[in-house]
Amino acid sequence: MINELHPALAIVLTAAFAGAGATAGMLASAALARARAPAPVPLPPVAIGTAVLWLFVAWRWFSGGWPGWWLPVPLALTALAVPLCAADFRYRRLPDALTLPAYPIFAAAITTAAVAGPGPQLAVRALVAASFFGGLHLLVHALSRRSLGAGDVKLAGALGGVLGAASWGALGVAAVLAAVVTAALALTRRWGRGVPHGPGLLAAACLVALFPGRGVGA
Repeated sequence: MINELHPALAIVLTAAFAGAGATAGMLASAALARARAPAPVPLPPVAIGTAVLWLFVAWRWFSGGWPGWWLPVPLALTALAVPLCAADFRYRRLPDALTLPAYPIFAAAITTAAVAGPGPQLAVRALVAASFFGGLHLLVHALSRRSLGAGDVKLAGALGGVLGAASWGALGVAAVLAAVVTAALALTRRWGRGVPHGPGLLAAACLVALFPGRGVGA
């Protein structure tokens, strides 16, 4: 698809994605800093990281990695991924300032994709998957609060919608990938207040959203 674009238009679109991504990162960072329980994160790295992710989303779209109707979903997800990871690494918590707004943000993105793409079944599957994925993490949290925090549970519910929109199989893939990332983090150093699981969940969800396979939405 990118080869079909005029070079000047491709440059403009690329710059637009980078600028919009940086803006999204800054807005999310501002929300964390102004929250009732503030969790300020370094603004430049978060803005740059989000811009890079949005550029990657743009590249996947330009190269025909998935149907155009899927675009709102990875954009919404990557808008929150870097600031949430930064907050979890720094404070070992996933603030409500971003985990709660993730629900309407992802819902809007998935609904837009459903309307432009395969139809209502996409949104219905996302809703069921969100309930299942969030409920599973809630059960783990209830059994072992030291293993999984309340913020992880809230985030899991929102991410479950994105995973379900991709496919049913994405739920299992993401759960395994998230566990692997968390285990790898546990080996890197001693974490005084527990190993952050949010980065693993977000990394897995981003990979699934960026590489959902040709049967996305099926």
